[in-house]
Amino acid sequence: MDRVRLGTSGVEVSRIGLGMWQAGGKNWGTDVNDRDCVAAIVRGVERGVDLVDTAEVYGDGHSEEVVGKAIKEVGRDNIVVATKVAGYHMRERDVERACRGSLRRLGVRTIDLVQVHWPDPWDQVPFQEGFRALERLWKRGTIRAIGVSNFAVRDLKDAQAHLSRTEIASNQVRYNLLQREVEAEVLPYCRREGIPILAWSPLAQGVLAGTYRPGKKPKDSIRKQNDLFSDRNLREAEKVLRVLRGIAKSRGRTVAQVALGWLAKDPLVIPIPGAKRPAQAEENAGAAEIRLTREELRRIEAASRRVRLDTF
Repeated sequence: MDRVRLGTSGVEVSRIGLGMWQAGGKNWGTDVNDRDCVAAIVRGVERGVDLVDTAEVYGDGHSEEVVGKAIKEVGRDNIVVATKVAGYHMRERDVERACRGSLRRLGVRTIDLVQVHWPDPWDQVPFQEGFRALERLWKRGTIRAIGVSNFAVRDLKDAQAHLSRTEIASNQVRYNLLQREVEAEVLPYCRREGIPILAWSPLAQGVLAGTYRPGKKPKDSIRKQNDLFSDRNLREAEKVLRVLRGIAKSRGRTVAQVALGWLAKDPLVIPIPGAKRPAQAEENAGAAEIRLTREELRRIEAASRRVRLDTF
């Protein structure tokens, strides 16, 4: 599988990653269990996927523990570990405490990528405090790269201004064929600055896998509250899904693989789809092999631009 370097950090990751939000507990449905999530990571590694993304807030650290179990199975050298410090842990003392907790749950001595999960609008902690602590951990070798998640351009600029010896290695944001808001400002800025995008929810929580439709919706607590699953929005998504199905059929691929391939066409963008089971990890990894033609990209783009989602 092709590899992508995270900025100037020297950390390289697989072209497709694996998100482990769903490993945090039962909020993603009763069919989620630790054994299958570990097996999904193992299968992903077997197919060349080494970037595994988690966070301290996913199940209050449970997702990190699941990733830690997978690391023991496949070996530390075979996984690039990415986790996140919660936005409310950006006071200097809290950053170090949070990272110690992540190290313990993951069972590692070094974390490859530590990301600030979001800019906290409530505590109003100056970025200087948290990023100074992160850079200190970087200098010690406790973390190999510093990233952010859900940061707008103004936040990215502010964060970078408080790093003196290293640079922001990545920005993890929501990005898929139905939700393309980052293309307005964030993606162009990151392209200019050479900051890779880790695309979370690259399959729009399963909508772009063709799994759901009006009358067939997910029952888990995470997706039940998502606007994407209104009847109208699911009907709007069909505008894209019809095109994806046609391309998938002609190529002997799945709808999800084509949707991921559309994202992965951009050398700056690294999709990190989730997987509950090994078969899903296998399917996701296969997306790295897809090279969409100009005509296929044109058809996908035209369909995507016709989508008009309702937000509530």
